[in-house]
Amino acid sequence: MPDPNDPATLMKEDGVAVCSQMWIENFREPEKTVTNLTNYLRRFELWVLAYQKVCADETGAYMPRSAITRSALEDLLGLRNAVLDDRFKWGSRLQFFIRSPKDKTDYDSLSKRKIRAILTTTQPAAFQDRIVQEVLFMILEPVYEARFSQRSFAFRPGRNAHTVLRAIRRSFAGYLWYIKGDLSAMLDGMKVGMVISSLMRDVRDKKVIDLIKAALTTPVITSKVDDGEKKKKKKRKYQKKRVLAEDEPKPDPYWLESFFGFAPEEAEILPSWGHCGILSPLLANICLDELDRWMEDKIKEFYRPSKNDVIWNSSDGDAEQGNTSWPEFVPTSGPDKTRKIDYIRYGGHVLIGVRGPRADAATLRKQLIEFCDQKYMLKLDNESLPIEHITKGIMFLDHVLCRRVVYPTLRYTATGGKIISEKGVGTLLSVTASLKQCIKQFRKLSFLKGDRDPDPQPCFRMFHATQAHTNSQMNKFLSVMVEWYRYADNRKKIVNFCSYIIRGSLAKLYAAKYKLRSRAKVYKIGSRNLSRPLKEKKGQSPEYHNLLRMGLVESIDGLQYTRMSLVPETDYTPFPVGWRPDHEKALLEYLRLDDPKKLEEQQSCLKDQGLISPQDYVSMLVWNYKRNAVAVDRLSSVLTGENSIKRGAEFLSTSNDENSYQKNANEEDNEERISVARM
Repeated sequence: MPDPNDPATLMKEDGVAVCSQMWIENFREPEKTVTNLTNYLRRFELWVLAYQKVCADETGAYMPRSAITRSALEDLLGLRNAVLDDRFKWGSRLQFFIRSPKDKTDYDSLSKRKIRAILTTTQPAAFQDRIVQEVLFMILEPVYEARFSQRSFAFRPGRNAHTVLRAIRRSFAGYLWYIKGDLSAMLDGMKVGMVISSLMRDVRDKKVIDLIKAALTTPVITSKVDDGEKKKKKKRKYQKKRVLAEDEPKPDPYWLESFFGFAPEEAEILPSWGHCGILSPLLANICLDELDRWMEDKIKEFYRPSKNDVIWNSSDGDAEQGNTSWPEFVPTSGPDKTRKIDYIRYGGHVLIGVRGPRADAATLRKQLIEFCDQKYMLKLDNESLPIEHITKGIMFLDHVLCRRVVYPTLRYTATGGKIISEKGVGTLLSVTASLKQCIKQFRKLSFLKGDRDPDPQPCFRMFHATQAHTNSQMNKFLSVMVEWYRYADNRKKIVNFCSYIIRGSLAKLYAAKYKLRSRAKVYKIGSRNLSRPLKEKKGQSPEYHNLLRMGLVESIDGLQYTRMSLVPETDYTPFPVGWRPDHEKALLEYLRLDDPKKLEEQQSCLKDQGLISPQDYVSMLVWNYKRNAVAVDRLSSVLTGENSIKRGAEFLSTSNDENSYQKNANEEDNEERISVARM
């Protein structure tokens, strides 16, 4: 029997393989109530994988399994046993089962003042708490990802804000009234009973439920500053550059901090409940999944098809209809339109589109207010759920949804193969980036001032950096901005505006740094994209290009997208109906091929069409190999035995009779290879 106290004997499989098996099991039976999560909680491979992930976040470098010390594995096993035996306590400050590789503190020799400070002030989450959170997250995520609604996009793998914008462009054309709701108050915290009841809807494992309940109910110690206490202003002293330790992760670069500052309002709030840590966004989605299911029922309830409608006129509202290659275009139809609604949620923000009279939107809003009051005890009013018409523009994820009338030339093939061109009229759903929000975000980052006539401000954060380093930082920032506005109709205009602000900010910075007095002089020396050096050393005779070729100076990359023609076009790639992220596609394809019924259907289909299956082709190749081996043995026995000439003649006579059979067999093999290649 393996020793239960020996970590080496408990690591039978790879942790990633165990996680993959969990995903496959849950996607195979998504409606099944889960009751055996404690068995996965005992798997030591998951604890090792969680330790590797937390260490990567802590130290900034991945730690392979072979690099984990024996003492760390024993401490990790002790943490697992403490969790299973109900000896683990969330938020412990002084007593740990396992500590971070970076933590070298000797807690036994600390003074009373330091111990009091540790116990009464705000401290980051303990290393062991983060490991337990990671293990619970790996266990619960596949359970609920197989059950979540396809209309939820925040805090989920494979889904992001770009997915929301593409889904809106694909499915929200033709809607006149929009309800934009802000339910982010629920992300700040919910009652423990509501969270546990939502969790127990699909999970009935007492050990896991008790762990999450304890994480929610254990108080989090935070330090409070008295209002009357005023901090004394200290003189700024010169601070030397701090050298990072070898195992210390590097801080986020300036361009990444700037891009994070551009986060839209819908993505600013990240839930953090008690000691749940990374479990908080998952728990928030579990609670709000009931709202998604309720809205899906309302979508079916409100659907009233009309035969005169040009888009949705079938009895099944979920069926793919309309122009799939140009889904944002809606031809003009008569007053008798199909009544339909659609819904999408990103975190605590919802967007509902209504096709029909405003009375339908008002009725749905009233029902939504009653549902949130009964289910989540959240008091909403009409101001928090405004009803807006598409002509006013709907702001969502810093993009404006609007409608404009277009007159396209519609070409189609009539009976007899005749191509007919007609002038059509309709409305086009436009998803444009908000220039007002872009200016607001730049002002928040101190890149400009003013509203109507924005004036770039010098970026003094990069004052002590070289020109090459500053340009490279801003180029990275512009690259992510180009990607962020990838699906905006005005992508060229908004990215060119961002490039103008950043270029002006750097020009003012260089003018102050190199004492050039004006931006015009900076552009004259450094060119339009600031790629030429602005400062030359005294007595420098060779030109810059010669020094660059010799490797004596650092190359300076010019700023990107200084002209609108350099900005890439908007991405209008069609968003398919029933879209799934890549990992879910792979899971569903694996389950489909793993089904024995599906395998039998494929084999029967191959036989009906007269084709050969890959298994039969492999068995045929094996049979041909064995037949050739027998022929070689016969020839060797003939040539080595007595009367070799006579037996050789007999073998050749018999082999000549087999040549025709071999030729026919080779022709059949070639035909079968061609058929398999076509498959």
